[in-house]
Amino acid sequence: MTTAHTYDAVIVGAGGAGLRAAIEASDRVHTAVISKLYPTRSHTGTAQGGVCAALGNVEEDYPEWHAFDTVKGGDYLVDQPAALLMCEEAVDAIYQLEHWGLPFNRTTDGRIDQRRFGGHTRNHGEAPVKRACYAADRTGHMILQTLYQQCVKRNVRFFNEFYVLDLLMDEGRVGGVVAYELASGELHVFHAPSVLFATGGFGRMFRVSSNAHTLTGDGPAVAWRRGIPLEDMEFFQFHPTGVYKMGILLSEAVRGEGGILLNAENERFMERYAPTVKDLAPRDLVSRAIYQEIKEGRGAGPHKDAVWLDVRHLPREVIEEKLPDVTEFARVYLSVEPTKELVPIQPTAHYAMGGIPTDVEGQVVTGPDETPVPGLYAAGECACVSVHGANRLGTNSLLDIVVFGRRGGKHMAEFADGSDAPELPERPEGFARDMLDGLMNRREGANAADIRSELQESMFDLAFVVRSETGLKKMQQILGGLRERYERVFVQDTGRTYNTELMEAVELGFLLDCAEATVAAALARDETRGAHYREDHPLRDDEHWLKHSLAYRGPDGSVRLEFKDVKLGPYVPMERKY
Repeated sequence: MTTAHTYDAVIVGAGGAGLRAAIEASDRVHTAVISKLYPTRSHTGTAQGGVCAALGNVEEDYPEWHAFDTVKGGDYLVDQPAALLMCEEAVDAIYQLEHWGLPFNRTTDGRIDQRRFGGHTRNHGEAPVKRACYAADRTGHMILQTLYQQCVKRNVRFFNEFYVLDLLMDEGRVGGVVAYELASGELHVFHAPSVLFATGGFGRMFRVSSNAHTLTGDGPAVAWRRGIPLEDMEFFQFHPTGVYKMGILLSEAVRGEGGILLNAENERFMERYAPTVKDLAPRDLVSRAIYQEIKEGRGAGPHKDAVWLDVRHLPREVIEEKLPDVTEFARVYLSVEPTKELVPIQPTAHYAMGGIPTDVEGQVVTGPDETPVPGLYAAGECACVSVHGANRLGTNSLLDIVVFGRRGGKHMAEFADGSDAPELPERPEGFARDMLDGLMNRREGANAADIRSELQESMFDLAFVVRSETGLKKMQQILGGLRERYERVFVQDTGRTYNTELMEAVELGFLLDCAEATVAAALARDETRGAHYREDHPLRDDEHWLKHSLAYRGPDGSVRLEFKDVKLGPYVPMERKY
């Protein structure tokens, strides 16, 4: 059975970007939000440390300084016009959240408080600056709750626990999406002239990840299967301070408040790698420094494959009032008392800089000439504007979702207000139905959990913090084998209601798509830039690689690559010294 719906604007994903877009669109047109989770369980809620804007409440600061840090932190792969726009609009975006009721921490005179964060500097790299606005270490949670309340106030229509499986297109125009309802097992066709993907990242393709189990690259993979390229997929950020062995994030706010990293010899090793900003260097530099310490025999912990995070010297009131969740994570997951003991940490897969290519209005664009796809939009981690370049600056993710979620929601509403959705084919749900029937009708075959586990282990070993041509080619061979096995996957649960096994099998297909695009782009880029570190090509190569990659899915399942130039601006590529 298939149920049909008609809307002007359909937003897929109810995290920060999706909710911010819904607020904007629902004021203008008939809007629906489709989410595979209840909105306040979205991954935005796990963002801890802050959202940045050059408010200048605590120390002198300007949007230009913020833009410089964004471009330099992104290793000059950032599209500078987009970064400048984001940093200029950041101030109004923060005050809008405040006026909507977000409970930011306050200074003694009642203004929004700000703290230091990795890569945030004053006067173009001179010294650290306090730029991160925060609500203890629950900033993302507070943003999510605030935006959801605004959506409820506007009577936005939510379809929760619906999984989008296909994007409907007609001669290059968007016609809607097809979604699977978990509670009933039914397919739903949403007919609409505009669709915005805000589905988050795909960190679950790695074994150690800070990402929730739901971050499986649904939006990018669905778009990729319909001929939309994926941009800069080789750039995946590895956050330096994940809970040892588990990957759960210990926020950069810990180091912003004065926490330091130590090796097995109790040496504050970041002073050797980034003498100016030390432990507050950008995430890619800190992650590689940790890897280097472990490689050279100075790793800590029982297996010598971690380093220590030390907050013992911080006042207890700072730990308990400004970092309550982070310190509780150490107690619960590691049985470590952070006020008295060192906390073992290791890099964890954290954030996708790449994704669905868009312009600054959230419109999806294709090819080197950036041709817009009429009616298709993306925002947040699943999109690539590109304001993060090769390495996202800490706290810019929450800023990205509110700035470009707003712009995307506004533009899609304007587009939908003057457009009719194209006619749908006789059986619009056909592709999704055939995919589900293929999984449900097999009585034997490959096991999805085994394939997912091997994917995550292999990506962790061969495409993590340190990469090489040999390792990436081996990973491509492994992916080929996993893809063949995936074509024979079957599910044991043939029930219609709450068939999570079926949806996990579908999500595995999305993860394989994202991994294939990531590895192909990483193999082609024979340089080191930002989070993409090639030990066989350890230097940045601006002459040949100051450009974005575009990965297309070929008809035979292969990956085809194109490239487009980075949009430069006032900041000339230079050596990244911190």
